[in-house]
Order: sequence, then structure tokens, then C-alpha cells
Amino acid sequence: MSESWWSSFVPLDLHAKSATLGGMTRRKTAIVLFNLGGPDRPESVRPFLLNLFTDPAILRVPVFVRPILARIIAYARTKPATENYARLGGKSPLLELTEQQARALETALPDLEARCFVAMRYWHPFSEAAARAVKAWDPDEIVLLPLYPHYSTTTTGSSLSAWRAAAAKIGLAKPTTSVCCYHSDRGFITSTAAIVRQGYQQARAALDAAVGLRVLFSAHGLPEVIIKGGDPYQFQVERTVAAVVRQLAIPGLDHQVCYQSRATPQKWIGPSTEAEIERAARDKVALLVVPIAFVSEHSETLVELDIEYREVAEHLGVPGYFRVPAQNSDAGFIGALADMVRHARAQGPGLCSFVGGRVCPNQHLDCPHARAGVEPVSAEVVPLAA
Repeated sequence: MSESWWSSFVPLDLHAKSATLGGMTRRKTAIVLFNLGGPDRPESVRPFLLNLFTDPAILRVPVFVRPILARIIAYARTKPATENYARLGGKSPLLELTEQQARALETALPDLEARCFVAMRYWHPFSEAAARAVKAWDPDEIVLLPLYPHYSTTTTGSSLSAWRAAAAKIGLAKPTTSVCCYHSDRGFITSTAAIVRQGYQQARAALDAAVGLRVLFSAHGLPEVIIKGGDPYQFQVERTVAAVVRQLAIPGLDHQVCYQSRATPQKWIGPSTEAEIERAARDKVALLVVPIAFVSEHSETLVELDIEYREVAEHLGVPGYFRVPAQNSDAGFIGALADMVRHARAQGPGLCSFVGGRVCPNQHLDCPHARAGVEPVSAEVVPLAA
């Protein structure tokens, strides 16, 4: 990605056309929600996987090797992935859930003439289809809002690159604000903590008082080499967990950050979720699993967490296994997204985080703000949401 690609968008035109309602002028705002996507039928599983592993942000090997290696990995993973999606009715629920979030977000923005569009990275609707729909609606401005709270070159970075290419291809040039992350946004933390608190209370009520309860904050993992290269994802996940735990204010809360979904032979960041399940079995404590980096249910929550890891826990004798749902269209979460849209519009065209500027320490050189030479907002980065 170019270090200053967002500067290619045209400046804000204060005299652009707008919608009028009740004598008040409102600018038309297109909100593009980014997500990974998922196969919509069994036949889509292999091409979905091929799209995933041919992305240079995902499979970081020489360009002449990537197509061959991607085909090998996609072929090897097609059968188990198809079996997983069969458990979900033969397809991923991610598109329908994202569409529901889009409609809920529109409803949460009665003060704006806003319409939400969905751009998936590895299966339909792709960025080009979303960009064409945005162009047809002809907004005054665009807000790019990833449904990844934590910035990574493998998720938000890749989606932004795909959007830029699609917009350039069809000639879509509108004032555009890109939200890079919201890992410690107050509204996001408050809504997430509320969901976790409810799950904790329900799990605690179902357990014998003598049985301990440990909270596992499980995020999607990444190869360690990507983090060492400056990707801020792990730092941001840990900031989210620290902020949620602070918001919960449960004395002596037993909790752990862990990572799931290892997909390649490389060394991945840890500890792994499976290793933490094994540790809980040794410690004879029950588990409450929180999918901390996922805001929609999909195969990694509905199959990996709910079925596969539950079976591991039961086999090892973990005295209780509970799982907190993803945010989906939770009113508090949607309200936090709505506030982020308002904040992004106030920032104006360009790149912004949930506080406006850069929030990652200097060692995270794969932060898009760092690529643009922007310094962190303070030496202590950003204080945890209270």
C-alpha cells in the first residue's frame, strides 16, 4: 500500500449537493463496511480460500511462488473447511449478519442522510461491486469503516488497498475518510464489556461456587513474523482486553489473552487458545471464552469455539465451558459505530483512528499512520477507556 494513498481522494467540497429534510441541509454519506466475507454455498469454499491465500497481505512469499503455494493450501483446506461450513448449513452467515449491521447502523444515524454498503475482501460482494453501488448512489462523502476493531495489514490494510484499486478502476472520486482502528474506543469498550459481564454472570450462576471461572479473550492469531515486522494487531488486541477488564471491575478476575485459528506451519503468536484450554483443565477451572477480535458470528466462533474447542475442553475435563456471543447487531455496539461515523466525518477526508491521530507506539511501523510519518498522539499512547 502506498504510504499516503488516502491523499489521492479529492478534497472536501463544502458546496456539494446534499439532501434536504424539514428545511435542514444534510450531506449524503456513504458508509462502507469492510469484512472478510465467506462462501455462500459449498462450491464457493475453494475459490474463497484461493482468494484468501493469493492475497499478498496474507501469504507473504515471493510473488512467483504465491499462486502455486496458494493453490496447494486451498486444496488442502477445502475438505475440512467444507465440512465446517456444512455444520452451518453449507455457507457462512457472515454476509447476512453484516447486512443486518448495515441496516442497524443506518437506523442509528437519523441525523445523517446515510446509506451503508458492504465490501467483502474474499467473497461476494467484493469491493468493486460495493464501489459501483456507492457511485450509483452518488454521495457527497464516503466513510470507510472496517468491522475489524484492530488494525492489521492482513485485514483493514488489505481491505483499504482493495477499495482503493476498485474506486480507481470505476472512477469513484469522493471525499473519503478511512477509520483505521477503534480498539480502545469508549463506546466499543463499554458495549463489549456489557456483553462480557452478562456472559460472566450467567456462567457464574451455572457453576458451583467452589469452581473457579477463567475468562479467555480469544482473538484470531497471526504469524509471529508479521507482528515482528511492525503490525500493531497484537498490541491493539491487548489494549482492548485491558480496557474491557478495567471496565468490568471484577475483583481478582482470572483472565488471559490467547489466539486461535492457526493456518500455516509458521510460528504464530501465542499463547494459543487450545493451550489455554489445556491449562484450564490442569488448573481445574471453568472457562468463559470471549471472541474479542470478532464482531460477527462466523465459522471461527460457531465451529471452532462452539464445537471444536468445546469438545477439547470436555475431553480434558474442564469443569465448565461457556462462550460470550459476538456483537452482531447489539445496540450498544451499533451505537458505538454510529458515533465513530460522526467522529470520522468531523475529522474530514483522510485517515483517522478512534481518537483522530496515531495511537500505536513507534515500534509498530506497519501502522498506516506510521507509514505516513505521523507521530503517536502522546508518549503514553492513548489512555485505556474508563
